[in-house]
Amino acid sequence: MKRIFLSLITIFAFGCSVQKNDIQTEDKVLPVFLNEISEQRLNETLKVIASDEMEGRDTGSEGIKKAADYIVKQYTKEGIMYPPKASGWFQTVPKSFFRNKFNDSDNIWAFVQGSEKPEEVIVVSAHYDHIGMEGEEVYNGADDNGSGTVAVMELARVFNLAKKKGHAPKRSVMFLLVTGEERGLYGSDYYSKNPLYPLKNTVANINIDMIGRVDNLHKDNNYVYVIGADRLSSELHTINEEMNRKYVNLKLDYKYDDRNDPWQIYYRSDHYNFAKHGIPSVFFFNGLHSDYHQPTDTHDKIDFEAMTKRTKLIFALAWELANRSERIKVDRDGK
Repeated sequence: MKRIFLSLITIFAFGCSVQKNDIQTEDKVLPVFLNEISEQRLNETLKVIASDEMEGRDTGSEGIKKAADYIVKQYTKEGIMYPPKASGWFQTVPKSFFRNKFNDSDNIWAFVQGSEKPEEVIVVSAHYDHIGMEGEEVYNGADDNGSGTVAVMELARVFNLAKKKGHAPKRSVMFLLVTGEERGLYGSDYYSKNPLYPLKNTVANINIDMIGRVDNLHKDNNYVYVIGADRLSSELHTINEEMNRKYVNLKLDYKYDDRNDPWQIYYRSDHYNFAKHGIPSVFFFNGLHSDYHQPTDTHDKIDFEAMTKRTKLIFALAWELANRSERIKVDRDGK
């Protein structure tokens, strides 16, 4: 009995050792934190971001300042930190960069530092600005891009939770909410010209712009448009498809990735300011709908089931990119 008992202890200890030393194995750890992505939190946070109180979050406005303050308050509440290289939460885009069309406005950065390769950075981005007000009418921008904003906030929360529980990503992850997208991709352009970490250390950009609705081209909500993943890195495209197949099973729609698509959406969101510098970038999108840039783009029209599924795919992709032994390679020309 003694020998058997000691053998059992040895087996148990070995099993615990394997689990401890293999904490980054995606098949074991990733699903645990994937399930932390909360539909309820996405709903509750978007209700605030897309409220009338935020006055449509126009670039340089009092409304977008209120939104920024709320975002930072939520980050602080969750124990999320800004990057150690930064002096605070904000990267101010000066009005001179907007050619004095708008007042100063802030990008917001949150950060989960990598455990093994902290100088290599995955940037997960979304713009948190919208188009403001016309008279007393508020353009709430719930889908565009409240949905992307709160997805980034939720991703930051769960990555930070993973770190708290001893599962920090190997590479650092920056959660970058940018201003001025609606007025000309200004915030991401400013960051790309004034990066906190050298662009050569930026492994990939994952950009989220409108993931809360179902467009007129789909009969169900189990899809997402994927744009740009294959332009600079064949690995980024392959990894995204693999993560989707293993964990989420959305229909990945490449309609807007067609080089001849008349909308040319690849050039119309913040990922492009990373891609043009040779950084592998992917843009997740739910497609256009009749409430696009209308005051009817409101919280009550969001499909939170779809939004949660899409956020989970983005989490899985970001997790894999942050934890691979080698950074993904640029092997295509970007066209």
